Amino acid sequence: MKGRDHLKNYELVTLRGGTRSIRSILHGETMHIGTDPRTESNELHIQQQRIVERVGEWEHELPFVIWDVGLGPASNAVMAIESLRYCKSPVEIHSFEISTEVLEFALNHVDDLGYLKGWEDCIACLLAEGSAYPLPHIRWQLHRGDFSRELHLAPPPQSIFHDPYSPSRNPEMWNLETFRSEWEPVSVPDALPCLLTNYTRSTAVRVTLALAGWFIGTGVPTGDKTETTIASNRMDMLEKPFNREWLLRVNSSTSATPLRGRNYERKPISSQDFAKLSGLPQFQ
Repeated sequence: MKGRDHLKNYELVTLRGGTRSIRSILHGETMHIGTDPRTESNELHIQQQRIVERVGEWEHELPFVIWDVGLGPASNAVMAIESLRYCKSPVEIHSFEISTEVLEFALNHVDDLGYLKGWEDCIACLLAEGSAYPLPHIRWQLHRGDFSRELHLAPPPQSIFHDPYSPSRNPEMWNLETFRSEWEPVSVPDALPCLLTNYTRSTAVRVTLALAGWFIGTGVPTGDKTETTIASNRMDMLEKPFNREWLLRVNSSTSATPLRGRNYERKPISSQDFAKLSGLPQFQ
């Protein structure tokens, strides 16, 4: 049986307003630092992607599929489950995580964190069995492993919550190869609409998403962030898509080179990458 030493990699912190969150000592990052887990998950992913409305309008036999990339302490998945409590359409949530240590830590601090209250048995089942049914119409599947290196054995998504540690600490989860692996299953001719949301406003990340194939736009503010990033496999799914004016900002940015491999580089975009970016359908 695994001991508890691995849980020492995390600690509870108190955010402004008195809510509690988790800090990774190893990565030196606090989760949901500008707000609280429940608020950020709802604003950034659930409400922005109109999850309740889209699932409510779902008319396909197969389930509505959510990819939860970076399960972490499970706030995004749990908020999705709670928001879909009264929907009747079948839903599958596929959570990807290289290590469940932070979720195990969260499970030991349910009273402090609050948002996991009532879901303890479901999460324990997910960790032990690899899948759970938090509600009769929702199946929650855990995929253990390095998302940036492995084949994703899950149905094509209609929604992606992209929420790993930051690009500076975890560049392989924000690189061209990873965003292409998310793009490929939703880029086929008969693919259904898909939205991808994440918390960063990094120009480099946005350039990387676009070069991977995604249409990109300005996402909603949350916490201390005045804007975030949203992407889709369809241009008409974006309320505020970037245009050629944004290309001017990219060309003058000192940190716009796309992320490749496992290195985080902050430098201007090359002329070759800028030519590829400018030639994409979104900017014609």
